[in-house]
Amino acid sequence: MNFIMIVITMLITITALIMILASLLSKKSIIDREKMSPFECGFDPFNKSRIPFSLRFFLIAVIFLIFDVEIAILLPAIETMPTSNIMSWMYVLIIFIVILLVGLYHEWNQGALEWSS
Repeated sequence: MNFIMIVITMLITITALIMILASLLSKKSIIDREKMSPFECGFDPFNKSRIPFSLRFFLIAVIFLIFDVEIAILLPAIETMPTSNIMSWMYVLIIFIVILLVGLYHEWNQGALEWSS
């Protein structure tokens, strides 16, 4: 037990030293405006390099991912139907679908599913 604690302490110490050393060596001391600006084939950039991010698109993408994962959870439930108790399988599936529908109604009610507003 004592040997394990010594090894863990040594590993944490070595890891911390490497992280500190890497952060000290990676600092750039000379900040040049030309090196920090975006490069477009030798010309000055015509417009901003960052375009504004649409928060509405992000919310719709997250909602899509959530429902996509939930569909991936539902598909194996259909496979297990013949090998499980039908009543308990139906209760679990109905509760799961009701939770999905309540979540969809909430998002619809909040206006998160409308692309243009």
